[in-house]
Amino acid sequence: MRLGKSLIGNPVFRINDGRKLGEIRDLYLDDELTSVVGIYLGREGLLRPTPLYVERADVALFGIDVVLAEPTATVYEGEEASKPPGWLRLAELQGRQVQTPGGTKIGRVGDVALDEEARITGLSLTNLSVKGPLAEAEAVARKPVVDVGATDGLMTLDLARAEKAPLEIDPDLLFSGPTWRQTPTPGPAAGGQEACEGSAEEG
Repeated sequence: MRLGKSLIGNPVFRINDGRKLGEIRDLYLDDELTSVVGIYLGREGLLRPTPLYVERADVALFGIDVVLAEPTATVYEGEEASKPPGWLRLAELQGRQVQTPGGTKIGRVGDVALDEEARITGLSLTNLSVKGPLAEAEAVARKPVVDVGATDGLMTLDLARAEKAPLEIDPDLLFSGPTWRQTPTPGPAAGGQEACEGSAEEG
């Protein structure tokens, strides 16, 4: 697993001939925050700069230092591609307020956590207003998010559900494994056991 910001600045090359298509300036996310749907390569032009991007379907591999695109990958300019409505830049998501269904402020979105296929597995959080497991992890898995805030810009989170399985992210690592904390079941079988932690294989 990796943070979205770890991809920013990485070059994009065609896998067959090594041609450089550009450098990642930002990521396009789908409106339900389930995955990356495109790679934003910046803008081109002096009078009327237009956005340049590569669709997720044209990406063969999100590598550690580079992104490899399919041989048929196209760098689209402006509205050349059938860009679906609701595409969201990561930069636009960052800073979005996170709250409970009752309106209690939790914090703000810092980044997205991605798996090897660029699916969104969780969110890093900043400016936290709560205490407990979520505040310690400074991150939350995607599943407890009940409303991404596409309409009103306010993300809603099931806090109780999120605190049962906080997503731990080390922002200093390019790849970081999710650690799911589980409270041992009381009883003889749990005596002397510590919280169980399992890290995903780096990827």
